[in-house]
This record gives sequence, structure tokens and C-alpha cells, in this order.
Amino acid sequence: MTLSRDERRAWIASRLDPISAYDPSLDAARSDFDLNPGLRPDNPHALRPAAVLVGLVEREAGMTVLLTRRADTLRSHTGQIAFPGGRCDPGETPWETALREAQEEVNLDPKFVTLAGLLHGYRTVTGFHVTPVVGFIDPAATFEASPDEVADVFETPFAFLMDPGNHQRQHRDLPDGERRFFYAMPWNERFIWGATAGMLRALYERLHGEDVAA
Repeated sequence: MTLSRDERRAWIASRLDPISAYDPSLDAARSDFDLNPGLRPDNPHALRPAAVLVGLVEREAGMTVLLTRRADTLRSHTGQIAFPGGRCDPGETPWETALREAQEEVNLDPKFVTLAGLLHGYRTVTGFHVTPVVGFIDPAATFEASPDEVADVFETPFAFLMDPGNHQRQHRDLPDGERRFFYAMPWNERFIWGATAGMLRALYERLHGEDVAA
């Protein structure tokens, strides 16, 4: 059955946490350690708040997800695929952060974004508590990468990213001999992995009612 735009919006929003129910005191429910419980640090509370925009672009040919490739000049996560986002400024809500960062990184005008809701917080191995903010993006929006932060801005089909057959579990061996597992969703020449793929996996689980054990 094909859903109309409004029906699809309502279906997705019904499976997310409403913005009105946001509670900053809650611990992150998903993390880079879900597939690596042995690497989980002892202190889970010393985390810096951050947020990303999981932007769903409502193209006529099918919905897409807005993604970026981080600039090669950045000090961390150089060249990796990421959602627009970053650290929360003092007193800023996650959705304010997500919209501000999207405007700074890819010149997305907030007027083209309709917020749908939130995913549970996601803890990264680099010490951030990231709140994924899901929003629908009007196809009239245009994007322009900020050269200081973003090397490229692109869209990936939503259907591809929400197909569990495309959710690979890969690993890398760390210098200390530990093996780190992570989700990866390679698409064409793009290697979507790590926290970005982990949050996409979390979105899939929320939308389809699955709580798959790691």
C-alpha cells in the first residue's frame, strides 16, 4: 500500500519520541558500544550533549536521507559520512542545535524543515550524548556545503537505508588487539558506518518495531 505524504509523516512521527516529551536527564539508550559491550567505559555520565538532524527529504521519486562527508581538514572524523549536527550550545535544545548546525553546514533554511520527533540518545565512543532529531525536508530546499566543515552533501535513498539486508556488521582491529564491531551501510562509493549507521539502524528498529539483540 502506498501512503500519501501526510500518512507517511504521521506513521513515522507516531513511532518517534515527541519533542514535547524530551527529557535531558535520560541516559543514552543506544551507543557505539552496543556491538562491543567489552569496550564500554566505566563512567557513562561524563558525556557532552550534541544533536544531529536526520533529514528526510520528501522527493517525488522517493524519500531520501540528507548526509554529508566531513571536510578533510577537520581534526576529528576526517572524511567520514555524517548527519548535519554538532555540540549543543548552553541552553540550546537538541532540535535547535540540529537546525542551527544544518544551516551552518549545508545552508539548509529551517523554514523547509518540519520536525517529526526524536530518537533515543546515542552515546559515541568519542564522549558525546547525541540526540537524533528527525525532520521532514521540503524538496524545494537547496543545500550548499560549508567548505570549512563539509566536503560534500548528498542524499541516500531512505528505502535502501531502512532495508535490514543492507545493514552489515563489520569490524576493525584496534592497535591494542581489541576487535571493534560496527554497523556499515555501503552505498555506491559512500561508506556509511559507525555512529551514523548506528543511528540509522536505531531509526529502522523504531519504525519497524524491532529490538534486535546486538
